Order: sequence, then C-alpha cells, then structure tokens
Amino acid sequence: MSTHDSGPGTSGGAHHFDDAGYTSTGTTAALPVDQAGGADTVRRKPFAWNGGADLGLLVLRLVLGGTFIAHGAQKLFGAFNGPGISGFAKFLESFGFQQTRILAYVTGITELGGGALIVLGFLTPLGAAGLLGVMINVVTLKWNNGFFLGSTGTGFEFDLVLGALAAALLFIGPGRASLDNGRAWARVPLPWGVLFLLVAAGSSVITLVVLR
Repeated sequence: MSTHDSGPGTSGGAHHFDDAGYTSTGTTAALPVDQAGGADTVRRKPFAWNGGADLGLLVLRLVLGGTFIAHGAQKLFGAFNGPGISGFAKFLESFGFQQTRILAYVTGITELGGGALIVLGFLTPLGAAGLLGVMINVVTLKWNNGFFLGSTGTGFEFDLVLGALAAALLFIGPGRASLDNGRAWARVPLPWGVLFLLVAAGSSVITLVVLR
C-alpha cells in the first residue's frame, strides 16, 4: 500500500513512497528513524534503478547487437570476408544438417535482424531469443571441442558469452534508452523473458533434432 510521508531526508512537502520505500521519481526514499537502539540514523532502501543501469544496458545492446549484425552480414552477403550463403551452407552440411541452404538463410537473417532489434531496443525479447537460440546450437555443436578457443579457435567460450548476454537481456530488459521503453516487456521483463527463453530453447531443439 502506498503512503505519503515527509520524513527525514526529504526536502519538505509530501513525497509519494511505494511499499519498497522508493519515491515516485525513482530516487531512494528515506525511511523512518531507527529508534530500536536509540540510534538517530535514517535507514534507506537500496537504489532501485538509475541512469547508469540504462547506460550500461545501452552499451551491452550496441556491442552485442553490432556483433551479430556483422556475423549475419558475413553469412548473407559475404561481407567482412564472410562465407556467404553457399559457403555457410557447406559448413552446416559438414555438421550433418539437412536443408542447409534454407537453414543458412534462417541463421543469417536471425543474426542480422535480431542484432538490429537489440541495437534499437525494439521487440527486445524476440531479438534476444533469436540470438540465444542460434548460440545454443553453436555451443552444442562445439561442445566436444572444449571451452577455450586455443590456437585452433574451435572452443565455445566466445559463443557462450554471446548467448549469456542475450539471455541476460531477456530477463533485465532493454533499459529506458530504447524503443521498447514503456512497453510491457520492458517494464516487467521477467515473465516475458521466461516465455521467450522457452521459444529459444524450442527452436534450438527443432533445429538440432529435426534438421540434423
């Protein structure tokens, strides 16, 4: 239940406090004086959210999304010395996949489109789920190569980090510096994150079981 108070630490007048002790402006709210031991100190709730978190999420989105945009462009257009569709399709064939050309297009479009959505902070759960699904497949395929990249560059550590960052965005949300600001999945990201985590896992299982 919300209350109004003008207790210690306020600048005068009524401030709107929620149950957690935060003001409606998002600043840390001062709670009543702790008099249990006679201490004249003000107890404060930890800060709920701040501009630093938004800036950090923006940096994360730009780096993660930009990385996937580049990888998608490699697969779709052969950019940045990439294999292009034909080369990537042959690569998938070497892992025993079927319908490799279609799968190459789907992977490239998912990386390019998902990366763009992440950068913009638009439909973030959908973009993050797509990228996470791709990384689940990659880590599964590289599992027997070991964790570290090493001299051969075949370990899955880099792919695991990218997948973990995509998963983190599912549950944290894109932050306020995004086109999703104010939308349901940005305000309450946890249930949407769980839903799209299941989508990512399901798409990965279908790819690995049905198409391989």
